[in-house]
Amino acid sequence: MNDAKEIFKKYQAQTFKNPSSLEVKSANGSYITDIKGKRYLDFVAGISACTLGHSNPIITKAITEQLKHYSHVMVYGEYVQSPQYRLAKLLAENLPNNLYTTYFTNSGAEAIEGAMKLAKRATGRVEIISCKDSYHGSTQGALSIMGNEEQKTNYRPLLPSCNLIIFNNEDSLDNITVKTAAVIIEPIQGGSGFITPKNDFLQKVRERCNTTGTLLIFDEIQTCYGRLGTLFGFEKYNVTPDILCIAKGMGGGMPIGAFITSWDLMNLFTFSPELGHITTFGGHPVNCAASLATLEHLLTNDLMQEIDKKEALFRKHLTHPKVKEIRGCGLMLAVEFDDQTLTNKVVEQALEKGLIIFYFLFCKTAVRITPPLTITEDEIIKGCEIIKGILET
Repeated sequence: MNDAKEIFKKYQAQTFKNPSSLEVKSANGSYITDIKGKRYLDFVAGISACTLGHSNPIITKAITEQLKHYSHVMVYGEYVQSPQYRLAKLLAENLPNNLYTTYFTNSGAEAIEGAMKLAKRATGRVEIISCKDSYHGSTQGALSIMGNEEQKTNYRPLLPSCNLIIFNNEDSLDNITVKTAAVIIEPIQGGSGFITPKNDFLQKVRERCNTTGTLLIFDEIQTCYGRLGTLFGFEKYNVTPDILCIAKGMGGGMPIGAFITSWDLMNLFTFSPELGHITTFGGHPVNCAASLATLEHLLTNDLMQEIDKKEALFRKHLTHPKVKEIRGCGLMLAVEFDDQTLTNKVVEQALEKGLIIFYFLFCKTAVRITPPLTITEDEIIKGCEIIKGILET
């Protein structure tokens, strides 16, 4: 067996019946190139992960410079490592005072797991509330708070005392009580097709949590590091969580996550028991170096200030009778067709024409657009024209 696709399908775990099986040779900027030399304009960025585009020289330099000094040296939290503490300090300098202490993880799901544990430890309560149609990861704890039963049913029993409210439904906030340890919520719901908060919903969740003594956890795994035009999504909606979970775009294409809170809360992990939360590779120095370079770059140029203009360009050039709605914010957009057959056609034919767009986990009638923040105006227009050309056929 020599064919790469056959080997891929036989020996590598599959998550989808019909993967695109694009054979990647290289990637640079906003483009991915296959083994035959065909270039694909990337409107997905590894699901919001490649913030500064593919093979960005800033990220590459940070990685290679760190590798000259050391890679993994010790389990997390034991040694003082420059990429870790410099990144944690810079994060603290750009976050509110109650989000001051960072615990680095390998992924977003791990950040969620750590935040769930911390909420239970801090409050002495067991109930975790999330939203219907939410997605927070596929590990057992994260799966327990996922808001879609179809994804969960074959893995039960999961964690007990995990209950749901409805995003943008104020009446459901009564389900948050003095028994609730934490509410975990995405500022923009990702898996359900980039549903944005309405009528100050996030502020009302914050107020209800204040009333019941419940910790508010924001899952900003997709919204972090500038995707909405602000460094973090909570800034866009003027609501500050008690614990902030980030990942994906913070690594600039490298695997890293984090949960961030106050020193007093995070310090609970250091006693009763000691080593209350541990990880071997969390905060890997190479990945922290990449994240630090990404963050420093965003803080010292105008990329985030250009996001609103780029969003407007997408909305302008995707105007079409077959486009029912464009949801989302910044460079986190869902193009709704209200027809699953048309959605599949657009994704499949776009790939044939050299454009990468993608599906949502729970919303079958919309396509995902989350390009690198570095995407140019010409590239936006080019990709939009490909989509509109498909809609005309």
